[in-house]
Amino acid sequence: MTTPQRPIGSGFGYRSTAAEVLEGIDLGGRIAIVTGGYSGLGLETVRALSGAGAEVLVPARRPEHAAEVLEGLERVRVDALDLGSLDSVRAFAGRVLDDGRGVDILINNAAIMACPETRVGPGWEAQFATNHLGHFALANRLWPLLAAGVRAFAAHPGGIMTPLQRHLSRDEMMAAGWMDEDGHADDRFKTPEQGASTSTWAATSPQLEGMGGVYCENCDIARPTDPDSPTARIEGVDAHAIDPDAAARLWAVSAELTGVDAFAAA
Repeated sequence: MTTPQRPIGSGFGYRSTAAEVLEGIDLGGRIAIVTGGYSGLGLETVRALSGAGAEVLVPARRPEHAAEVLEGLERVRVDALDLGSLDSVRAFAGRVLDDGRGVDILINNAAIMACPETRVGPGWEAQFATNHLGHFALANRLWPLLAAGVRAFAAHPGGIMTPLQRHLSRDEMMAAGWMDEDGHADDRFKTPEQGASTSTWAATSPQLEGMGGVYCENCDIARPTDPDSPTARIEGVDAHAIDPDAAARLWAVSAELTGVDAFAAA
């Protein structure tokens, strides 16, 4: 059954925080993996999940740095992972599989943007490799642990000032309308705590029981974009992003590039 791409009236919204969407939810005994969980939205996601009782594994390209940032958070541990390296993804997934404890939540949060052109792995462009191909390989390799009752969502966090913008100059961000000349962020921007809420909600909310395969924003399922709306650029989900034929082509290309496909034998 396909979940309709329309809001369900979650009761949360634009300014909800990750802690608020988890209020009353006990994640004791659950195991979560949050990539990029030591910076920006990922760090706030880890704090919220840990605060709700989950044990959180944070894979990191710089594990020593991640451990320093996360020091003092309960039930949080760090392991090594470079999403730009298939060997590193394979090794990390192998350790998780060997641990035999299962994975209840996987939040593929790590990302880079607007970076100078860089090639990683077998010559892949770094942004596509880190944001998509590495996570594709990771989820497929962890599939044996995710297959029981699994549900998957895409989540847009909204506009937030985090280290993700490290490669953009102030002039570029001013030109985009993200900040004023004094460096103050536009009022539409969320805090990191608010930005972490939609992915946290999608990963944990009982409201989404039996649903999946839809695009979420502002702690609800997004509406399809109205191209004539003045907010079309910043609200809703474009038709190409939920095109099943495009999704199938992307899956096939990703499987060919990574050599990993959990459904190849199905």
